[in-house]
Amino acid sequence: MGFALSACNGDDGESAAKETPSASVSASASAPASSEPSSESPTDDSGDGDGDGDGGEAPAGDVTAPGTKLKVGDRAVLPFRYTSDKKGTIAVTVTAIEKGAESDMAAFGDKAKGMTPYFIKMKVENVGGTDLSYASLKLDGVLDGGAGTGVILMGDIPGTCDRETAPRDFTTKGASYETCSLAATKTAPVTGAEFDEGDTYSDNPVVWAN
Repeated sequence: MGFALSACNGDDGESAAKETPSASVSASASAPASSEPSSESPTDDSGDGDGDGDGGEAPAGDVTAPGTKLKVGDRAVLPFRYTSDKKGTIAVTVTAIEKGAESDMAAFGDKAKGMTPYFIKMKVENVGGTDLSYASLKLDGVLDGGAGTGVILMGDIPGTCDRETAPRDFTTKGASYETCSLAATKTAPVTGAEFDEGDTYSDNPVVWAN
């Protein structure tokens, strides 16, 4: 059975997730993360943003193929959609997957007790040169062995894992910023991170592992 805790209203917008230490926590004891939404963007279950039109096909060019296995430090070029008018191609480099302490989860309340947080740190680049200002990207944690965590976290841990939105000038090729996705588990350690946005990658994500 799942459980959920809401500490404040919503995480939509340019800075809500960044400004609030916790929005909600929900977890499933048995369901893998693949059955849970993978993103907190306003178009969680939309297509992956092919840059040329609607639908689930990846854009032509040197994008990273679905199912690619990477190491932390590797760069993946990926189609991305945030809203119907913010879509393009980005490059994501996972720079670290760091284990936190259970005490880091205090802001999420009693129902987060027993969870160990992990901080997925990444660099995001604008490859396509489209306007992706204020877009937000979240990667999901992957357990040792390849299963999902079964936990959805909305929010961040200020000063430790700050989920940043793209800056206002994230509109040109080469623009970049750094951000962090928060994952947590009560079971096996988180050893990887996955991108599973859009139809093309939802069943066959790109995975970075330590």
